[in-house]
Amino acid sequence: MIDIEIDNKSGFCFGVINAIEKAEEHLSDGKTLYCLGDIVHNGREVARLQQLGLQTIDHKQFANLHNTSVLLRAHGEPPSTYQTANNNIIKLIDASCPVVLKLQNRIKKTYENIKNSSAQIVIYGKKGHAEVNGLVGQTENTAIVIESENDLQQIDLQQDIYLFSQTTKSLEGFNSLVKIIKNKIIPPAEFHYFDTICRQVANRIPNIKKFAGEKDIILFVSDPKSSNGKQLFECSKTVNPNSFFISSPAEVVELQIDLTKKIGICGATSTPRWLMEKVAEQVRGR
Repeated sequence: MIDIEIDNKSGFCFGVINAIEKAEEHLSDGKTLYCLGDIVHNGREVARLQQLGLQTIDHKQFANLHNTSVLLRAHGEPPSTYQTANNNIIKLIDASCPVVLKLQNRIKKTYENIKNSSAQIVIYGKKGHAEVNGLVGQTENTAIVIESENDLQQIDLQQDIYLFSQTTKSLEGFNSLVKIIKNKIIPPAEFHYFDTICRQVANRIPNIKKFAGEKDIILFVSDPKSSNGKQLFECSKTVNPNSFFISSPAEVVELQIDLTKKIGICGATSTPRWLMEKVAEQVRGR
């Protein structure tokens, strides 16, 4: 018998579950529903929902819609999206993650308080990421986005700095940036920083490391587009060098897996449980 286990702490986070449930609920009446951007960074889950009638659109297509319904995914949206919906009589089904909405409001309030000064709002996040676009939108697109220490030249270290983080970024990376900026800022400029990382996501890292350390082989299931998936896979690989990144059950066939070893299957916050189960079935069927 093959010793194989699916990590019960892997898979969709609350925000993604909420968005998918809202989509399924509105699709159950047989009507077409549009989604602004991929509902989740997993092509197979997107394809499943498309079969139910969900149509993915971009912002350009969104601007040309009228009198219809559009789902906003968990990543959140900038104020301009809500303004377009209001102008075009679009009914929004807002599935923005509560954690993201709270962060948006926090950044907006900070911006309102400092916008007439030389202070800077800085966001630690991935440039162009949907959530980051929504956060930057709260500042009338004036916030500075930095991905690493290498981007610090964009910041004026002689002016006040307010640092926030994309909710799914690494806590270790955020703390490292805080330490560097603290050491580099030039008084009397002040440095204010806020740990806005979602713990449901951040806690996946110690869990993945623990799970990976208990197995001989790890099959990490994720879409290549998932930044969270890339991050968690690297965490798995540091603990267990026999970690393999796959996106579909078919890829199992190409791997040289010793079926006498303990095999673990885990994934990103954007990986559906059913896909991990399909991978397990593929391994058992070899």
